[in-house]
Amino acid sequence: MFEETLKNIKDLKIQGAENVAKAAVNAISEIIETSIFDQKKIYQDIIIARQKLEKARATEPCLRNAMTLLFTDVNENNVKEQMRKNIEKANDHFKTANSLIAEFGSRKIKEGMVVFTHCHSSAVMDILKEAKLKKINFSVKNTETRPLFQGKITAAELANLGIPVEYFVDSAGGLAVKKSDIMLIGADAITSEGYVINKIGSELFAETAHKKEVPVYICTDSWKFDIDTVFGYDEEIERRSEEEIWKDKPKGVKISSYAFESINPELITGVISELGVYNIETFIEEVKINYPWLFEPKKRKTLLPKNL
Repeated sequence: MFEETLKNIKDLKIQGAENVAKAAVNAISEIIETSIFDQKKIYQDIIIARQKLEKARATEPCLRNAMTLLFTDVNENNVKEQMRKNIEKANDHFKTANSLIAEFGSRKIKEGMVVFTHCHSSAVMDILKEAKLKKINFSVKNTETRPLFQGKITAAELANLGIPVEYFVDSAGGLAVKKSDIMLIGADAITSEGYVINKIGSELFAETAHKKEVPVYICTDSWKFDIDTVFGYDEEIERRSEEEIWKDKPKGVKISSYAFESINPELITGVISELGVYNIETFIEEVKINYPWLFEPKKRKTLLPKNL
């Protein structure tokens, strides 16, 4: 079960940063609940599992933050009891956060609006679902999101909900933005300097939105904040296999396969999270106030053996 989850995260069979984090939490829970070993051995096993999960994908602070919570106050003598409590806290957070993001975000969608989105974001989808439940009439324009076409997932879900959706090839995404009233996208990471890391193409579309005075909102669980950037580390931008883009490329062709890119904070109108709707600077301050445990680097660093 654990190895299968790990592989699914690596292979992008589990989509979306929050879904990746949830899967990681469930994978640790599975080890805790099915292990037949003593507490000391379980503790060693979950430390190794944690490191494997954190290395599975580069740009996944939500996963790393969830692991930080899971391992808070856990030691060799209380592994099962304390880990169960922390797993419950993590799952409660995701459930509550999803509901709040949907409610706050739906208030930004007005009657007759056209919404632009890129890739597939569970937070954005929750907002659109909530707006639909409130009987607000709106439509969506979305992009295909090559090379893995996550935009098809978004378009299919919207169609199933009865929300009018127009699907654009990526190269026509700028045109879609110009015809929209608001831009809602997710986030895979947010740095301490206010840069948002999201699917490749996001900054290009945000630049178009900014020029056309279309507000850009980042819809995200605040656990996407990358605490490591506070301590001087750069957010690593994941690069995927060249074969995802061109399996039989000619010799001499180099392929750029960045999965994400950084969005300049000047292009961002606000962040919609479970903490509320704030500009990027205030959002970061709210994260500090509401989740002080994220800012204790020892909780992350000392639990991972140096020889792994």
